[in-house]
Amino acid sequence: MASEPGDTGSPPAAGAHVRSDELARLEAVLFMAREPLTTRRLAKLARLPDGTRARALVRELRLLQEASGSAMRVEQIAGGFQLLSRAAFGPWIRRLAAQPSPGKLSPAGLETLAIVAYRQPVTRAEIEAIRGVGSEEMLRQLLERDLVGIGGRADDLGRPNVYVTTRRFLAAFGLARLEDLPPLETLSPVVNPRGAGTAGDSGSEFGAKPAAEV
Repeated sequence: MASEPGDTGSPPAAGAHVRSDELARLEAVLFMAREPLTTRRLAKLARLPDGTRARALVRELRLLQEASGSAMRVEQIAGGFQLLSRAAFGPWIRRLAAQPSPGKLSPAGLETLAIVAYRQPVTRAEIEAIRGVGSEEMLRQLLERDLVGIGGRADDLGRPNVYVTTRRFLAAFGLARLEDLPPLETLSPVVNPRGAGTAGDSGSEFGAKPAAEV
């Protein structure tokens, strides 16, 4: 049987970055996901045998993305995996989508969030003792954004709530786990136990690297 014009009859070269059916399904699931997905969840959605297979395919996809110079990459954040555009392309993507950047936290909000991140579980009274000012409004805003949550109650008098960070916090700052936070010594004294506890805009020195643009 004669070949079609341009058909060499040989398989594509390795440089063609061919995806198997499994890998293509996994990539499609990651493309549509709005939040990080665990390997178990990926396996279920992409109809893979198990989470181990999903993790192996994620590694393969990362290699293909690097080899092809893709503008996208799979990142491990917040206990799962998410397909993100590289940060360098953020300005163009925002322009194309005609969407403004999401509202940023104020310096006071970042300062409060940093204290929760490094001191958790922490009570409001402890946060206010460090900042030197009331923090009820800042905590309310962080709770509304799902960056912090209530992690239980302290054993102190009155059993006040204690605050902890959330999975959304990890995703927002591109962290796989809390251990990936930058060293405390690199931050402002406001969240460093060896530093002075003065309030100010030093919360902007939180230091966590934001996730790449979606």
